[in-house]
Amino acid sequence: DPRPLPTAGTTTPPAVATTSPPGGASGGQPPPEKGVTGAGGERHPLPEMAPRAAVPQTASGERVFASPLARRMAQQAGLDVAKISGSGPQGRVVKADVEAAMNRPAPAAAPATAAAPAQAAPAQAAKPAAVPAVPLPGTTPHPNSSMRKVIAKRLSESKATIPHFYVAMDIELDALLDLRAKLNARSPKDGPGAYKISVNDLVIKAAAVTLRRVPGVAASWTEEAILRFDQIDISVAVSIPDGLITPIVKNADIKGLAAISNEMKDLAARAKAGKLKPDEFQGGGFSVSNMGMYGVSHFAAIINPPQAGILAVGAGTPRAVVKNGALAIATVMTCQLSVDHRVIDGSLAAEWLAAFKAVVEDPLSLML
Repeated sequence: DPRPLPTAGTTTPPAVATTSPPGGASGGQPPPEKGVTGAGGERHPLPEMAPRAAVPQTASGERVFASPLARRMAQQAGLDVAKISGSGPQGRVVKADVEAAMNRPAPAAAPATAAAPAQAAPAQAAKPAAVPAVPLPGTTPHPNSSMRKVIAKRLSESKATIPHFYVAMDIELDALLDLRAKLNARSPKDGPGAYKISVNDLVIKAAAVTLRRVPGVAASWTEEAILRFDQIDISVAVSIPDGLITPIVKNADIKGLAAISNEMKDLAARAKAGKLKPDEFQGGGFSVSNMGMYGVSHFAAIINPPQAGILAVGAGTPRAVVKNGALAIATVMTCQLSVDHRVIDGSLAAEWLAAFKAVVEDPLSLML
């Protein structure tokens, strides 16, 4: 038999607080659940509407009731309406409650201040992204200096963008060492005219003379043209505590050995003291890197852009050689030339290194 329809005095269960606003015709109670009554008298709720914007809740998850004006005032004042005690019906937050919270002394703002570090934590955690958060086991981080970063950038670009090509040759040093000994024996013991020529000084001079004879190696690549250096300036690799620097011996082809020797000593000393001027290490048309003093037999050097060539010099060591069909012992060093293949072809690189070998093995030509 059909069930009786609800009468005017019948009440229905209250709706969930999150779907109905407070107050209304029932004296502050939530309105009855909306729906339709079927033929059998049962209630069928209407389809739910799109959810409204989230409303404030207390720490326990209960909804906070507040008047629209109170919510707006709290938002403009930067206050959390969920933390304001309401004085209206059923704890409803009203305008007077927000005004009281705004005029309250600092303790009311303490919870928000205490929570600030937790909110900032994600941003703070993201800052060290450039540095590994946890170092590798057994390591100690040493921050990179500005010079080390420049070296890393330039050499990485050099190897990545310049097609390196290498040629190497063994060169006998005995005649050069004999000339060095004779020249140093003529030097005053001290005073302005004193000098002490090193093997590296002789190598610098020999490289400069060779560049004068085979000028195509002192060049630089651009997309529009190959640039030939008009002046023979030799960049010399010098190790310093924080990295590597290349002071320049300018016009090395026309300077005497004593002048080159004294200039290199001065440049190297000021390089290690960090007192070089920019024009004393920026530029140059060709580089020399000598690791012979460390006993290195041979190595391949990375080109110093925008130059197109660098000579790597190894240590002079006694080796067996064949002279006039017979075995003999000679002091021999291995030199390896690195060139930019965009500028210098293999035949030109080989021609230059052969000319350098001829100058070193017949060092009297350095005097010409």
